[in-house]
Order: sequence, then C-alpha cells, then structure tokens
Amino acid sequence: MIIENLLLITLIFPLIGIILLLFVNDISAIRKITLNTTIITFILSIVLWILFDNTTSKYQFLLKIELIPFLNLNYYIGIDGISIFFLILTTFLVPICILASWNSIRHYVREYMILFLLLETLMMNVFCVIDIILFYIFFESVLIPMFLIIGIWGARERKIHAAFQFFLYTLLGSLFMLFAILIIYFNTGTTDFKVLLVTEFSRNRQLLLWLAFFISFAVKVPMVPVHIWLPEAHVEAPTAGSVILAGILLKLGTYGLLRFSLTLFPDANIYYIPLVYTMGVIAIIYTSLTTLRQIDLKKIIAYSSVAHMNFVILGLFSLNIEAIEGSILLMLSHGFVSSALFLCIGVLYDRHHTRIVRYYSGITLTMPIFSTLFLFFTLANISLPTTSSFIGEFLILLAVFQNNTSICILASTGIILGAAYAIWLYNRVAFGNININYINPFNDLYLREFAIFIPFVVLILLMGIYPNIFLDYLHLSVINLLYPYI
Repeated sequence: MIIENLLLITLIFPLIGIILLLFVNDISAIRKITLNTTIITFILSIVLWILFDNTTSKYQFLLKIELIPFLNLNYYIGIDGISIFFLILTTFLVPICILASWNSIRHYVREYMILFLLLETLMMNVFCVIDIILFYIFFESVLIPMFLIIGIWGARERKIHAAFQFFLYTLLGSLFMLFAILIIYFNTGTTDFKVLLVTEFSRNRQLLLWLAFFISFAVKVPMVPVHIWLPEAHVEAPTAGSVILAGILLKLGTYGLLRFSLTLFPDANIYYIPLVYTMGVIAIIYTSLTTLRQIDLKKIIAYSSVAHMNFVILGLFSLNIEAIEGSILLMLSHGFVSSALFLCIGVLYDRHHTRIVRYYSGITLTMPIFSTLFLFFTLANISLPTTSSFIGEFLILLAVFQNNTSICILASTGIILGAAYAIWLYNRVAFGNININYINPFNDLYLREFAIFIPFVVLILLMGIYPNIFLDYLHLSVINLLYPYI
C-alpha cells in the first residue's frame, strides 16, 4: 500500500511540514522542522528512483483520483524515466535553499519557510501530473509563492518591481496555453495526457495549438525577446530564490516543450523547426554578448542561464534521441551548476553586501577554499570535459550539426563567448590587487557553507564522468517520446 502510494506521499509530504510550522513559534525549531521535512522528501524521491523500473517506458507509481467526474477531470499522477530526475532535482535543491537561508533570513522566518515548502509541492506536481489542465494549474501556481519570496525578502528597493515583472510576464504568456488547453478539452472531452497521445489533431489545428503552447513556454525558458524579466528577478531575489529560479523554474518551460509540444503536435514541430532554430541561435549569441557587458554578479549568471537554456531548445527540436537526451542532461546539469554559482554569489554578498564586480579583487588571498570551488563551478559552467554540462552540449551540437551545419557553427560561438565571460568574471573577482580592508574582517567558507557545496561538486563530476547512470533511465522514455517521428 505504501509503495503504491509512495509518489503521492512524496508530493504531499511538504504540506505536513507546513501544518507543523503553523503551531511553532521558536525560530530555531521552525528552521529545523523545515530542513528535516525537505530532507525526508528528498529521501522519498531517492526511494522512488531505487524502485523505478528502467526496463520499460511506461509511467510508474500511477494514481488517479476523481476531482470533477462529470467534467472528466482527475488528479492523475505518475513518473517516467524523464520526470523522475526533475523530481529528484527539485527535492535536492530545496533543502539546499533552506540551508542557504539559515542565517540570512531573519524576518518573517515562518512565512518564508512555509512558502518554500508550498513551492516544493507545486514544483514536484508540475513534473508528475499526467493531465494538461492540472499541469497548467500547478505551472501557474508556482508563480504565487515565488512572487512573494521576491517581493518580501528581495535584496533591494526594486524588488517589488521585479516581482510584478516576473509575475505578469509569465502569467500573461501562459494565458495562450490555457486557451489551447480549452480548445483541446472542448474538441476531445478530456485533458488526460495519455488519451491525448493517441488523439490525432489536424495539421492546421496543430499549427495553432503549437504556437499557443510555445509562447507560454518561451516566456518561461526564457527566449529572446521575452527574457527581460529573468535578470531583474534574479538580481532582486534572495539567494535561495535565485537558486530555485535558475535550478527549477527555468526547466518548467523546456520540460513543457519536451513533454507536451513534441508529443502532441508532431507535424507542427517539424514545420516550426526553422523558427525555433533561428530564435535559439539569436538568443545564445545575444545573451552571451550581453553577459560580457554586465557589472552585477547575479546578472552575469542570469544571462548565461538564458544562453544555456536556448542550447536545450536547439537540442529538443533536433528530434533525435541523442539530442533530446543531451538536452535533458544539460537541463539537469544547469540545475546543479547555475544553482551552485548563485550560492557562491550569495556567500560573497553575505560578507561584502554588494554584487558589483568592480568592488571585488584578490579574494584568493582571503578566501582560498571558496576561490577553488568558485573556479570549479565556473569551469563547469563553460562545459569543461569531465563536468556535467559537457556531455549535454556535446550531444546537442552533434545532433544539430547533422541537421543544420550553419546553425551548429553559430550556436558554437556561444561556447566561445561563454568561456570569455566566465573566465573574465573569475579573473576579476579572484585575482588582482587585494583591498587591505578585506584581509581581517572576512573569513573563508563556514562549515555549513562548505557542506552545501560538496554535493554539487560530487554530482557535477558524477554526471560528467559517468552519465550512463542517468542515460540508462532516460533512454526508453525518450524513444517513446519520439515515437510519432519514427
């Protein structure tokens, strides 16, 4: 009974933590309850992975609960070889966020922890529901706690502006997807994804529905020109908020394209490949060049995230197994690497209370351990071989080269520009003349901070050296995904 409902238990477990927090007033107890709740949720997700059967492409741990029977609406959940890893990524990052906020969040601590637990439940459900209307509901519900986290615990005076910009951009973009889902429902009588997979839409209808879904997901990725909200949201969000934005929320758009657009509208995908390739390459080159001129540490990582996620888009629409597996690996890798880099910036901000690059210089002399870890994550961000991002980008470029050599060459310039802005950033922060005032007051990493970074190092190296741990589970699900194109 427990095994059959293990996925449901995992998805609702953070809600138990929320209920407990409502009856606790001690700040220390609130932090401990939240951390323990998120750690148990992570352990439950690992158990799901252990019990997962990678010899089949079918959804597992299926559960259907009737919500509105006469409308044929059900709470339908399950996981396959793709969604299991996004579930684990979510449950891995949330306890990291709680630890990163341990001392930096001092006001409205209970409310902050409740919002993070609620956010975790909503994000997990996005990856596990097998019903497109419920996907839309959870997809949009994520905005509410994130809006409050940015608006209340943001870093500077523009946090309200950034919160509203984030909320309005993503909400308005998603209205197109709601419109498309309603068309699907009134034409088929269901929003059950497994039923829709065997439902054929006319070519003209596919072209219209694909555009509606694509606009919604493009804002979330984000793609140029609807990317303006992301750097602003990152700069104003607290460190943990930036980790969730980069690590999970950017993946919602690419996951939606992977799960719904590729499978439901095969003819439209082939028709729109030139459009997607063009937008993807423009985004990679434009945001990489824009990153070079940024002076805010968070904006540099935020713009680099846009470039990486557009590499994912190129891979998804190459429509072959290697490219899609590479895109999924790059999504997971970006969740580790960009999250670690935002945590590094959080460490610097906690000590120096600024994110302007020119205020930093020579921190290798005062923070040697931090500087070593920062270098490792910087190299991982530019896809150094043996790090996690290398595998994903290599598979993507290999597939794109077979489809369109010119697009591959143009996209590859993003790798060169990525090396330029990442190494230049590290050089300015870590080396140079040290400010004599920084020698005594600022310490290297504390034990808690060091413990936060070690799992990222292990996972980045593990994925880079032995990606088959992930590919063995992905393979059959990706083949099943590409069935309409075979």
